[in-house]
Amino acid sequence: QVQLVESGGGLVQRGGSLRLSCAASGRTFTSDLMAWFRQAPGKEREFVAGTRYSGVRTTYYADYSDSVKGRFTISRDIAKKTVYLQMNSLEPEDTAVYYCAAGPAAPSKITSAAEYSYWGQGTQVTVSS
Repeated sequence: QVQLVESGGGLVQRGGSLRLSCAASGRTFTSDLMAWFRQAPGKEREFVAGTRYSGVRTTYYADYSDSVKGRFTISRDIAKKTVYLQMNSLEPEDTAVYYCAAGPAAPSKITSAAEYSYWGQGTQVTVSS
């Protein structure tokens, strides 16, 4: 079993920054697929960013949706079992509940929510114009 707890959401003005954190507990973290999704009111949950183990030491690959590429950065701290999402140049369109998710080390499709077995409770991010 894996427990995920997000933090770091809040209200920020357009162009501002926030860093989300997701603390994992319950089992090994090193090789798990970890990702951030978001869901805006009236919209489906969408993939934002993911980090997957390369199989070599502590090297991970990062994947991003086109809408956040160049603005958001996903990273993980193995010792703290925490994954982060640094969000810069925020826009009102980024307003959503952000969810942390954990999945298998070798996913078929990293952007699919169905790949992930564990989810956090979500944290609200609101960007004002």
